[in-house]
Amino acid sequence: MKKLTMYVSALLIVGVIATQAADKRKITIGLIGKSQSNPVFQAAYSGAKDAARELGPKYGVDVFIDWETPPDEDAQKQAEAIEQLARGGAQGIALSCTDANTVTPAIDKAIELGSAVMCFDSDAPRSKRFCYYGTDDVTCGRHVMAELARVMNNKGIIAILAGNQTGPNLQKRVRGVKEELAKHPDIKLLPDGIFYHAETPEQAVEAVNTAQTTHPEIEGWAMIGGWALFAKNALKWPAGSVKVVSVDALPAELNYIRDGYVSALFAQDCYGWGHKSVEILLDKLVKNQAPKEERIIDPLTKVTKENVDEYARNWDKWLRK
Repeated sequence: MKKLTMYVSALLIVGVIATQAADKRKITIGLIGKSQSNPVFQAAYSGAKDAARELGPKYGVDVFIDWETPPDEDAQKQAEAIEQLARGGAQGIALSCTDANTVTPAIDKAIELGSAVMCFDSDAPRSKRFCYYGTDDVTCGRHVMAELARVMNNKGIIAILAGNQTGPNLQKRVRGVKEELAKHPDIKLLPDGIFYHAETPEQAVEAVNTAQTTHPEIEGWAMIGGWALFAKNALKWPAGSVKVVSVDALPAELNYIRDGYVSALFAQDCYGWGHKSVEILLDKLVKNQAPKEERIIDPLTKVTKENVDEYARNWDKWLRK
């Protein structure tokens, strides 16, 4: 009888545990970057998956990351993904906006349908999203220009590589470059020297090299995104003869630092875009706690020859190498 009682008790315990596991709340978080091919958003996806695995047990929930980033930049596809996620029951959505005007109605509709929506990297400030996590883009532009002015000894002609002209984050970075440039009277921006392009390595490389060939007087580049540096052998001039300072510090970019083509990179928290976004959304969804500030700003990390190898080790984790 005693053995039978113990056996029944064990079965009851197992049943309770199984029931608790079955009853654990399941949370789906949609993650929408600008493009799947861009390594910064691959790093964000890694961060989100890590956060789901690490934080789910702490919050007492099962977290599933639904990666709905379009293959290439397409604001309309982002808007469609937002609506699809919301109608599919995603409790949380985090996105980087290709075009804030295009995605804002979709964000607001998703919130009406019950999803909590936040932005990372590129904001939609006129939407009803509850917060933004990432870089202060005006400050980012200022940092790039200040460092470029330093390595150019405060004189010369520069150009700006500016990516997608409709990207709200990039517009602000260009503004930051211009604001800092005004403090350096002996450095001039080439007339019509802001070069926009589709945010692919091929388009960026073409924009840089066409501009440099057409305007050999360019002595420095303020790259507010590192798109051109994602490709190998992109810069068609002797190392150091034209000064370059860029945003981001992806693995492909780091060799440009090592080889002397680029003076400094300003790294954003690409991995944190995913990891921190999941944490913020879980606070909102599980604890009903919104961030104290609507804009959560993560500082940039300056990468130079002195710390490039140390920084490179981060990517082993972020891209699962």
